[in-house]
This record gives sequence, C-alpha cells and structure tokens, in this order.
Amino acid sequence: MLDLTRRTLATRLCRLLPPRLARRFVREEKGATAVEFALVAAPFLALLFAIMETAFVFFAGQTLEAATADSSRLIMTGQAQTAKFGKAEFKTEVCKRIYGLFDCANGIHIDVKSYGNSAPSAPVSPVSNGQLNTASMTYNAGGPGDIVVVSLYYEWPVYVTMLGNNLSNLNGSKRLLTATAVFRNEPYN
Repeated sequence: MLDLTRRTLATRLCRLLPPRLARRFVREEKGATAVEFALVAAPFLALLFAIMETAFVFFAGQTLEAATADSSRLIMTGQAQTAKFGKAEFKTEVCKRIYGLFDCANGIHIDVKSYGNSAPSAPVSPVSNGQLNTASMTYNAGGPGDIVVVSLYYEWPVYVTMLGNNLSNLNGSKRLLTATAVFRNEPYN
C-alpha cells in the first residue's frame, strides 16, 4: 500500500518536475520528524498548560487554607473581638497573610458565623446558578467559648479551557476556592 502510494506520487511528480528532482523528493524523509512533531505538539502543549494550571489552583487553595487558619486565630484567641474588628478590619488581616497571589481587596469574600454553644448547622452552598452569592455572608466573631465557622471564598480565573473546562465550577471560567476553619473560641477576658 505504501509502495503504491509512493509510486503514484512519483509518477505524478515526474510529470511536473524533472525526473531526477522528483525521485529525490519522493525518497527524502528529513521532514517527517517536523511533521510528526507538528501533529503531536498541540495536544502536548495543551496538556502541559492544563497540568500547570491545575498545580496553580492547588497551590492557591493551599495558600487560602493557610491564610484562613492563621487569621482565624485572631478570632479564636479573642484578639479580633477585643480590638472591635469588623468585617473590613478582619479582611485586612486576612490580606496581610496572602502574599501577591490573589486580588485580595476585590476578590476575597469572608463569612464568619458564631453558633454559641450549639453545633453548627449544615453548611449552605454560596453558589447559585453558577454565581457566587455573597448576600448571606456575615461577620459575627462570637464571644468566649462560642463555636465559630470562618470561611474564605475566592473566584480563581481558569485560563486553559480547551480540555473540557473541568477546573471551572462557576460561570465565566472561574473556580471557587474555599477555605474553612471551625473552632471554639478560647475563654478570653
């Protein structure tokens, strides 16, 4: 089959080109590697960028988790309550713990809920119809001995969408990163 194709190609080329040049063109295989690379390069690069973006999403998630754990200690130890922190002051403290990876001022959403001594209720998803709903997010740091749930949300942009958009869980090619800390406040004065 391959021989037949080469012979057909060689016959057609002989009509168009001088015979010596046609034979040399048919036998030449130096460009095969370039053609094979061109066929494989696009899927390889797409996969490579998808792997890199997935790694960035996991890294950003871990950074958000660390910032949540670190800034939640301010509430747990009573420092936020005694300093009369509001939502804006607590967000400033969170932003101090996130180093240049996020647009903290415009992108981080904070939800702090206090449950007294009762167990926290089941969490309600802040996503409705593919959009982050921030209307129900509050700031209540509670008092000594209260159970508190601190949640941070960030809409991470997803750039590599060629492979089925599996990283996106919000509209507009975004992934909602969530970090939560649940704890009982210490008995501070």
